[in-house]
Amino acid sequence: MAPNSQRKRKDDINYSPSLMNPFTLALNTQREVLNETSESLSKLPVVAERLDQTASVEVGQTPSEVVYTENKLELLHYESQTSEQNDVPILIIYALINKPFILDLQPDRSVVRRLLEEGHDVYLIDWNEPSRLDSVLTLDDYVNRYIQNCVKEICRRSGRDSINILGYCMGGTMSAMYAALHPEKVNALGLMAAGLCFEDTGGILELWGDEEYYDPNDLTETFGNVPAEMLDVGFALMDPISNFISKYVRLYDNLENEDFVKNFARMERWLSDGIDVAGETYVQFLQDIYQENKLYKNEMYIGDKHVDLREIDMPLLQIVGEYDHLIPSESSKPFNDAIGSEDVRTIEYPTGHIGLSVSSSSHEEVWPEVADWFHERSSDAVENDDDDAFESSHTGASGSEATNGEDSGVAVRDSTTGVDTGSGDENSDSEIGDDSHTPNKSELTADVESVDGIGPTYAMRLREAGIETVDDLATTTTDTVAETAQVSTTRAESWLDQI
Repeated sequence: MAPNSQRKRKDDINYSPSLMNPFTLALNTQREVLNETSESLSKLPVVAERLDQTASVEVGQTPSEVVYTENKLELLHYESQTSEQNDVPILIIYALINKPFILDLQPDRSVVRRLLEEGHDVYLIDWNEPSRLDSVLTLDDYVNRYIQNCVKEICRRSGRDSINILGYCMGGTMSAMYAALHPEKVNALGLMAAGLCFEDTGGILELWGDEEYYDPNDLTETFGNVPAEMLDVGFALMDPISNFISKYVRLYDNLENEDFVKNFARMERWLSDGIDVAGETYVQFLQDIYQENKLYKNEMYIGDKHVDLREIDMPLLQIVGEYDHLIPSESSKPFNDAIGSEDVRTIEYPTGHIGLSVSSSSHEEVWPEVADWFHERSSDAVENDDDDAFESSHTGASGSEATNGEDSGVAVRDSTTGVDTGSGDENSDSEIGDDSHTPNKSELTADVESVDGIGPTYAMRLREAGIETVDDLATTTTDTVAETAQVSTTRAESWLDQI
């Protein structure tokens, strides 16, 4: 029985020559070492050539011109690549961290170029690096001064009252703030991997921002501005194996692939080309948004202005990465339910934070859809502006019809001074500063949507509550109007002041 049992156990084992013979194992190991050495030697001739290529690789190649500057900021306008362009421009607002050429990394992976090819007129803010004197800049400076001035310049150049905005990462967060504070300037808002909600959403930045462990003032008191090098190392440590080992193994394995090496070099240049962040802005961002979640809770103030999310009533598109470990999709999507707009859409794509802008599949599947969305939301704006232009060419300054060049006798409210200037009739009893104009019957029975600032969404909410005409609106309290339309009391007052 014993021999048979031993034989059976031998049959159950898969013997190989190397296990049976230690000399064979040694020979196999030697052969593998020689093969690896031979392969390494064969790659030596291309190493020098690849090093030269990585040093000279080009980024941000789409032609542009600087059309506005303020402090370090440069506003770029990109050269059209189609015979026809959308009349409503798109302003891309990137983060204050790193350079924005990640959105124009190379011709076949350029968000800027994709939008241009789809017929959009594209602008982009390049923040550039702040000086030590800029350490006192706050979100109020960036949102209400820099972004606002860029938007005004684009409106002036394009002849539009409002434009489209696409914000990426931290730039998306600032774009949301801008849209809440200046909704009249934003036709449609796109937010790409934007950090908006931080309430146990799983993002690594949320852990960094835990006030129990970290006070951002400690950093800015030491350095003034937050050093780019510190931020770069911090982001790399989020995935140390991939960022310090795996990617270089892949580079070695693909040294003979020229396109791979160039793509690798472009990404490395972007990762290493960081910029410092203004100290006060960094502190405010970390404390108010990450640590206290004030933006999502609708408790955020910039300067003395409330960032009221209910004022974001324009169409909103969220573009998020399913595998984004920096800004998980759950740090963005809940925002959709906190704003005033009912025209909300989300594109969640299986890629990471950077993959949204540089992966080939994103450019094939995501960006054509984004371009179409902006076109659809811009066509209505163009039609409305055309209608307004036609109406203003046939009416007086107040919007009331004039006949045979004669004044209609309706008091005109000066849009600059905010006072009634009278009808222009010598016998008119109206006086400068008299704000007691009484609307006529036709004005009172006009639909509530005729009031400037009340669009289809607000009008629908008001009608559902029985506020259908201007007269209905005039006899409703400010608080009721604000609650019914789901807007701030400031906006409700602006509607009632027109009556």
